[in-house]
Amino acid sequence: MVIPPPARPPSVTKFLKPYVLKMHFTNKFVSAQVIHTPTATVASSASSQEKALRGSMESTRDVAAAAKIGKLLAERLLQKNIPAVAVHLKREQKYHGKVKAVVDSVKDAGVKLL
Repeated sequence: MVIPPPARPPSVTKFLKPYVLKMHFTNKFVSAQVIHTPTATVASSASSQEKALRGSMESTRDVAAAAKIGKLLAERLLQKNIPAVAVHLKREQKYHGKVKAVVDSVKDAGVKLL
């Protein structure tokens, strides 16, 4: 049985960005997901661990793989009618390399960044 997360009070949700892009990089894989903050659920995600993608990628951890993940995520967002997302970077993440590849490919595919 899945228990949904508790609803946040309206005083908190009016200050939150509705959809937030978060990225995670390991030594083997790249993954990105968009979270709907008021309900704390994953709206869409893409990863280089997916079986359908592994065959078409030369490497699952480089900048080209990150760009492909960003493009796939943007296509999935547009299918779900999510036109804009905010980018959340961790403290150690800088807008460079794989992070830049994911964000730029999402932006180039037609999703606005807040």
